[in-house]
Amino acid sequence: MLKFILKWLVNGAIVVALLLYYTDIGFWNAALAATGLTVVSYLIGDQFLLRTTNNFFAALCDIVLAAIYLAVLSYGFSWDLSWGETAFLAFLFGVAEWVLHRFLFNEEFRVSG
Repeated sequence: MLKFILKWLVNGAIVVALLLYYTDIGFWNAALAATGLTVVSYLIGDQFLLRTTNNFFAALCDIVLAAIYLAVLSYGFSWDLSWGETAFLAFLFGVAEWVLHRFLFNEEFRVSG
């Protein structure tokens, strides 16, 4: 649980700060978007992909997941988030995920079989 909270804080800081900078949404909406992205990333990226593949592939998928997630939110809520801003935010999100798994969590995940 502590690892999830750390992940939520790191990812939240990145996503909230950049959403506040790039769009005109409020803090709580940005925080909710960051929380949703963290939960989806944890369930898909950490619990499934990271356990079955390697850190690089899981981080790459986190970048794609974040880009799609933010693009859908941007379209659905009419945020002024361009594709370049979405790509940059998703890239930073993926780099943060890679760093968290590589240096802070530092767990060996093995594929059983």
